[in-house]
Amino acid sequence: MFAKLYLAFALIGLALPAGASGLPPGVLKSLKAAQIPAAQVAVVVQPLDGPTPLVAHNASQPMNPASVMKLVTTYAALDLLGPAYTWKTTVWTEFAPQEGVLDGNVYIRGSGDPRFAIEHLWSLLRQLRVRGIQQIAGDVVLDRSAFNVPSIDPGAFDDKPMRPYNVGPDGLLLNFRALRFTLLPDNGKPRVLMETPSEGLRVDNQLRAGNGECGSNWKDLISVRLIPENNGNRLEFTGSYAALCGEKSLNLSPLPADAQAGGLIRALWKELGGSIHGQVRAGTVPIGAKLLTQHESAPLADAVRDINKYSNNVMARQVFLSLGNDGPATAERSKQRIADWLAGRNLRFGELVLDNGSGLSRIERISADSMNRLLLDAWKNPVMPEFIASMPIVGIDGTMKKRLKEATATGRAHIKTGTLDGVKTAAGYALDAQGRRYAVTFFINHPKAQAGAAAIDALIDWVAQRRLGEKAPLLENE
Repeated sequence: MFAKLYLAFALIGLALPAGASGLPPGVLKSLKAAQIPAAQVAVVVQPLDGPTPLVAHNASQPMNPASVMKLVTTYAALDLLGPAYTWKTTVWTEFAPQEGVLDGNVYIRGSGDPRFAIEHLWSLLRQLRVRGIQQIAGDVVLDRSAFNVPSIDPGAFDDKPMRPYNVGPDGLLLNFRALRFTLLPDNGKPRVLMETPSEGLRVDNQLRAGNGECGSNWKDLISVRLIPENNGNRLEFTGSYAALCGEKSLNLSPLPADAQAGGLIRALWKELGGSIHGQVRAGTVPIGAKLLTQHESAPLADAVRDINKYSNNVMARQVFLSLGNDGPATAERSKQRIADWLAGRNLRFGELVLDNGSGLSRIERISADSMNRLLLDAWKNPVMPEFIASMPIVGIDGTMKKRLKEATATGRAHIKTGTLDGVKTAAGYALDAQGRRYAVTFFINHPKAQAGAAAIDALIDWVAQRRLGEKAPLLENE
């Protein structure tokens, strides 16, 4: 009789709301130190071989996941398109070259390749030279019709229009629409080296030497302005650069798509010994044009690795749109295809809000419970190895390289991170001390979210230290 009463009281106790007590003590301590209320946090931890979560706190609350939303996009892409899916960038002409001269246009058609870099463009142009073209008498026409998307204001999100992560999607994205510069101190005055060639762009270096340490905000101390001129554009650098920064790289996207493509193509074509008499402009491949050559991308699995390891927003948006590439791709088609795919896998996330699939959005939403269900589903999917391998390894690489170094969790978790103003998130898989694997999701939406990294790290390390038979915190009754 006593045993039955004890069991009844115990069950009543488990049914009572646990509030923040569902979180491990180390997590609660870190949240308190960061002045982040537990009500602004959502956490789910569930063993992959178990039917119920170990921790579930605010699990059903819709939250902004920041870049953790890339897990939805990349898992959908791996499953729907396949890890071996590739993009083709093709070159077309209407006429055959005569004695090195092409009396007409060259058409370059994109298919949404998320990583068509400068070396790939150089290789494609070299194939034209090998095929006997030296002078292009007409234009170089850029066909971006694979994507039907409106142009975006690159400064609308955070008032940093030249940061490459703000570049919008493009059916023919050349080198991320970015220019790479090298900054280095030289006899007291900083130097600016333009590593990416761009014909018609001149660097106007007015940087002054800064004093003191090289802080993490060194980029914010440099102002860049694009000034149109009669014979091209001038890129003016002002501000300061500390000598203690040494040599650093600065990637910028200062030019509109056509100007960036034109400067890069003309510079590379000249290096290859060729000349262009016409313009580099937007357009489409005409009916009757013949395929001359093409570049095939690396497989999707490689792109997914770059997206998740290094949280590449531009590549994520390209892959997201590629999901809707039944005819010219649109964001609406991609959203619908992902919704249909989730429903087909019995993953109906009623609160899910997709915007661009990268997490670089103020409106995207998903709950920790839905993210947890996605992770559990991916574990049983044939694309699981590619999906998990794409995530940063804690303390080893990617966006987790500098976190939890020499901790129990080092090398024992694959975690995708996310960061926006007021948002700090993480989700992925962690291995405990007995070799049992868990799905882990941690969302923070609060003005002081950036101080919450320690709480996220505490949860990951808590999972890594767990041993068989240890008691879990009480689950929150929702």
